[in-house]
Amino acid sequence: MDLGRIGVWRVHRHGTDAVPEIEALGYSALWVGGSPSLARVRPFVERSSTLTVATGILNVWRHDPADVASGHAELTRNFPGRFLLGIGVGHPEATSEYTKPLTKMREFFDGLDAADPPVPRDERITAALGPKMLDLAAERSLGAHPYFATAEHTRIARERVGPDAIVAPELAVVLETDDEPARAKARQYAAGYLSSRNYRTNLLRLGFTESDIAGGGSDRLIDAVIPHGSPERIAEAVHEHFEAGADHVCVQPVGDGAAPLDDYRALANVLL
Repeated sequence: MDLGRIGVWRVHRHGTDAVPEIEALGYSALWVGGSPSLARVRPFVERSSTLTVATGILNVWRHDPADVASGHAELTRNFPGRFLLGIGVGHPEATSEYTKPLTKMREFFDGLDAADPPVPRDERITAALGPKMLDLAAERSLGAHPYFATAEHTRIARERVGPDAIVAPELAVVLETDDEPARAKARQYAAGYLSSRNYRTNLLRLGFTESDIAGGGSDRLIDAVIPHGSPERIAEAVHEHFEAGADHVCVQPVGDGAAPLDDYRALANVLL
């Protein structure tokens, strides 16, 4: 599965209109976020011809692994080499059944392995932040897809999963050189994640404090998780993840609407 170096992370409900331009600009992968089903992902694959399309992520509490394996087989049969199944446990606050997430992930992997046909290990990737989920990602999938994390987390993830697993972090960015409006956009995007237990726990593991998380996030936290500035400054932030051990980075411009084509173009000029 070839993800290339630079991808785009885009919520599925924002639609497929931007897909042809994302592909034409030279991005190698498109991560379809917002917990999509495989049926919702298919139009993104259909509107492109070279992009690797990944779920970022399919929520394991909402789907049966046998059904997912069947959908995966159909997608990969119709679009060979172009679909990566990203799976994860999502947010505790969004799922009333959320208990024993590691056990749930292991059971889901077991179901994918037992299906006919199974989902190959190197055609699936795992949303992972904490050490035990990173271990599981390396053991049972292509690697880890961290979200809402820092370059320091990428370094930790690389050390944890070893040299052979893929580390493919998402990186939200704001293309704005004025600090005050840039951080306002970043905080608007970050609000939901800062109220989620799994992201808060990960930030505390990374050395941030409860006071950093409170009040919409300190400048230190916001700048580390959601870098802002010129395209060149964003490129520096992306390369910090590569220097920390990332194989692939998927950028998510935020604060400029559902179809930030100008942002995709500006980032392509410096990243591709």
